Amino acid sequence: MVQTPPRVLTVAGSDSGGGAGIQADLKTMLAHGVHGMSVIAAVTAQNSLGVQGYWELPAEAVRAQFRSVVDDIGVQAIKTGMLASPNLVAVVAALLAEVSVPVVIDPVASSKHGDTLLANEALETLRTRLLPVATVVTPNLYEVELLTGHKVRERADMRGAAEAVLAFGSRWALVKGGHLEGEAADLLFDGTHEYWFTSPRHDNRHTHGTGCTLASAIASRLALGDTVPDAVAAAKEYVTGAIRAGFPLGEGIGPVDHAWRWRQGF
Repeated sequence: MVQTPPRVLTVAGSDSGGGAGIQADLKTMLAHGVHGMSVIAAVTAQNSLGVQGYWELPAEAVRAQFRSVVDDIGVQAIKTGMLASPNLVAVVAALLAEVSVPVVIDPVASSKHGDTLLANEALETLRTRLLPVATVVTPNLYEVELLTGHKVRERADMRGAAEAVLAFGSRWALVKGGHLEGEAADLLFDGTHEYWFTSPRHDNRHTHGTGCTLASAIASRLALGDTVPDAVAAAKEYVTGAIRAGFPLGEGIGPVDHAWRWRQGF
């Protein structure tokens, strides 16, 4: 008898180059055996060289997409990415407050090329409205500094950064230390329990979409029934393999390979 797989919803921006955003989220969800669904909050003109422009969707379009999916199909986990403006952040936060499933918040502030994807005036709304509904929030070090003012210069600073993020109300903070020297170390913290996840660095510049991919993998594993630490461990293993297998695309930074496990058997 055919069984319906767990359903995971991404609320994020579209990446026309296919390496990050909604496209990366859905590829990651497929790779984890869950059914991916989407609410498109913004559309970007984007390629391997950067973001040439982005346009938010109206709040009513975002709200209608969310209600359409959740009310009929149902959902076992939700992941958010690029939300761009204070209005969209507030709209999505209100929608998430009405559901009782794990929520993974990727507080996307810029692209891999440094292009701004979150208006400065949206930061306070993100802190006060979106983070309090998060099961897990997954900031990189740049996003930690934007949100909290806490600058991480070395691994020893990451515990304080996680505490600063948790102060906004999420249940877990996953502080990603990929921009520090040495092995890639991420810290997962809930205010009491501390988990470190490390992986070797791979000499590969094609890393577009890593943050989206990691957050979507965590959401997928949570939908499959993992605990938060187990979900992060599995997601870290997946994204490390995807980074190792990242490939050139266009003239700039290529994407991680969401299908690396499949391609190994080809």
